Amino acid sequence: MNLNKVFLLGNVTRDPELRQTTGGQSVATFGVATNSFFTDKSGQKQQKAEFHTIVAWGRQAEIASQFLKKGSLVMVEGRIQTRTWQDKQGQNRQTTEIVCERMQLGPRSAGAAPSGGTPPAAERAEVWATEVPVGNPSVGVDAPHEELPEISIDDGEIKASDIPF
Repeated sequence: MNLNKVFLLGNVTRDPELRQTTGGQSVATFGVATNSFFTDKSGQKQQKAEFHTIVAWGRQAEIASQFLKKGSLVMVEGRIQTRTWQDKQGQNRQTTEIVCERMQLGPRSAGAAPSGGTPPAAERAEVWATEVPVGNPSVGVDAPHEELPEISIDDGEIKASDIPF
């Protein structure tokens, strides 16, 4: 069995660049930085940043270009893809990027607005946006969140001793 799956949670390093293919499909490219923390041999805490190129297609590309800005928090789920090509000088070039399959937008600051206007108060709330699955343009960033049922251990169905933690 093979698996090519990536989950990244980081900050956008540059505003998304939205383009159209010759066939009219939207594609956005943007960068995401992720940080890792570790202790070196001398006991000093260190931080290392990794930089990733993200490619989003279709409706996700449009949403990324509308809502993501440099510094925004974003979670990207996707796959690693390596492309090769020849540059204008005939040199072989290679790049590795993350093809976005799903994305979750992080919280926005109170004054942040999508390009072109002031957001209503409900949009300014610092909550995670709804997931935007690939191939389902009917699900947008403002889709309602599903309420989760509350389960009580006092109703007799579940005993506290049955819970393993």
